[in-house]
Parts: sequence; C-alpha cells; structure tokens
Amino acid sequence: MLAGCGGSQNTLNPHSHQSADIANLFWVMMAVSFGGLALITGLLVFAWVRRGRRGLGGDAEDPHPGEKLSWFVVVGMGVVFPLMVIVALFIVGDWAIVKVTQAPAASSTDLTVEAIGHQWYWEFRYPGTKAVTADEMHIPVGTRINLVAKTADVIHSFWVPELNRKIDTIPGQENRILLYANKVGVYRGQCAEFCGLQHAHMGMLVFVQPKAQFQTWLKKQAAPAAKPASPAARRGERAFLGGSGSCSSCHAIRGTPARGFVGPDLTHLASRTTLAGLTIPNTRGYLARWITDSQHFKPGNDMPNFHLTDGELQSLVKYLEGLK
Repeated sequence: MLAGCGGSQNTLNPHSHQSADIANLFWVMMAVSFGGLALITGLLVFAWVRRGRRGLGGDAEDPHPGEKLSWFVVVGMGVVFPLMVIVALFIVGDWAIVKVTQAPAASSTDLTVEAIGHQWYWEFRYPGTKAVTADEMHIPVGTRINLVAKTADVIHSFWVPELNRKIDTIPGQENRILLYANKVGVYRGQCAEFCGLQHAHMGMLVFVQPKAQFQTWLKKQAAPAAKPASPAARRGERAFLGGSGSCSSCHAIRGTPARGFVGPDLTHLASRTTLAGLTIPNTRGYLARWITDSQHFKPGNDMPNFHLTDGELQSLVKYLEGLK
C-alpha cells in the first residue's frame, strides 16, 4: 500500500478536469465499498452476538418473526441494494465520466498532438508543423489538446495519470483522448500495456508550459538542425552521416541527409532532458555510454553497439550535444 502512495504518477493528484472526475469517482466507489463492508461486518457481529438465542420473541400469530427479518436482510440488503449501487456507479462511471474524459470533436480543441508508440519509446508529432520529438511532449497550459494515439508496431497504452485516463494504441487504428492541464508543471506518463521486454522502460514526460513559452518551444522544434559549429562537431556529423550501418540508417535529423525512421528523430536531441524512454539522463557521460553500449541500459533495443575509437566517440557526442 505504501509503495503505491505519492510519486509522480498519482491518479489521486489530478491536474485537469478529467483526472479530477476520475479521482472523485474513485473516492465515491471506495466510500460505497467501505460502507458495504461496514454493513456486512455489522450483520456478522450481530449474528455472532445473538448466536445462542432461539427465535426473536414471537407470539402465537407469528411464532417466527426472525424469518421475515432474515428475508429482508437477504433480499433487500443482499440483492436490491447492491444492484442499485452497481447501476448508479455504472451510470456515473460509464456514462457521465467517460463522456467528459473522451476526446470531443477535433474542431473543439485548440491543438492536435500525435503520440506514436514504438518498442520502446514515444514519438510526438505536431500536425501542421515539422516538429518531432521523443519521450518528452510539450503542451500549453489551459488548452484543450486533441491527443491522437497510434502505434508503429504492437499494442501500447498512453497514460498520464494526473491528466486523464489510459488510451490504447492499436495497430491500424487511431484512438483519441482529450488532454488538458490546468497547472504548469512536468507530469510523468507510462506505457500501461505490456509491449515487450522493455515495457517498464517506456516512460514519457509531459511538459506543461505557459502559452507564449510553448509557442517559442514549438517554433524552435520545427526548425532544422543547427549546423555544427566546431571542427570536432563537424567530424561528428560526418561520422553520423557515414555509409551503410551508420547512425543515419536508423535516425533522422532534419536539415541533413539523415532520413532513418527506426529510432527516434534526433533533430533537437540536446533539448531533451532524458534518453531511452526516461531510462537515463541526457548528459554527456550517459550519451556516450548509450552510444557505445545501449544494451547495458535497455536490453533488447534495436540500437547496435558501435565500436568507435575514443576520438570518434567524442566527436559524435560533441555533434549531438549541439542539436538544441
């Protein structure tokens, strides 16, 4: 119980209207459940206290009044009352709550974001712009977002507990949900559908920013990659764009010939705070170790281990650090 308390994925710490409705439904269901538990426990205690008595003081006309009471308890409290509660919760949960948490018409939202699940990272695209990022989605505060969930391979599940409910990504399908945040901050999400070996390492961050700050971020993300500014960075770019088997075979960097699509788009890699589905921080040391031995951090991922000289590795890291 203690392991599930607090943290950055707390469904009972809502930061949107939708997640607040879900949290309130949880508390109502818990109150009803504990009320039912208290009632049944009370009846059991009552039965135990009166276990040695015979009858309930009947008379000649009704020698067994306790039987009527027992029928009332069984039928009324065991059948009718539970059915009423279940129907009420069904109406609230599967009609009222779902209605406000599901995606409305796209025309009623202010921004569309595509969330594409891969084994094992999240790709985010902003239709109408060239902005593409991975594992870290940015949205403006107080804005209705049409979140379109897709998958590039198997079934995943997009879930940011503090903002809304889960939504699955189904091969060949597009699912939508309304994403809204009423407070600036960083909210952690997770793939909530087992999707392979590194399912547990398929996290995401949602950065909720003031609207002007978000527009600045989006404009920068839509721009092509910056040109390498130093000789070392230029050597790193050449290494990245090298022949068959190079980084560009799997990754894309807009503004360069790199057009790979197996791994994340790296156009603005240095602007991200994490790597590999939030597995490691985006620092020079971790970036270098990821390039040389990614399987150490995320066994089973598609990135091969490159046998680079120390000079080649440092030049490549220098180039990637300039992609802001």
